[in-house]
Amino acid sequence: MASLGEFWAMGGYAAFVWPAYAITVAALAVLLVTAVRALRSAERQLAAFEGARTRRRAAAPMADRPAGDLA
Repeated sequence: MASLGEFWAMGGYAAFVWPAYAITVAALAVLLVTAVRALRSAERQLAAFEGARTRRRAAAPMADRPAGDLA
């Protein structure tokens, strides 16, 4: 049975394996942060558009609204 030290040494390839894992984890972390920031930005933009739409609808007279638009 292999010892824990042999596992960490990765059969002599630890100098290649562990940096590869570190780079992969770092890349995934960057992608996650970027995706969350883009999502939050899109949500803020959508909320701004919806707020402008609501304000525009409230200000428009009923005659200017499209047929069937009750809101």
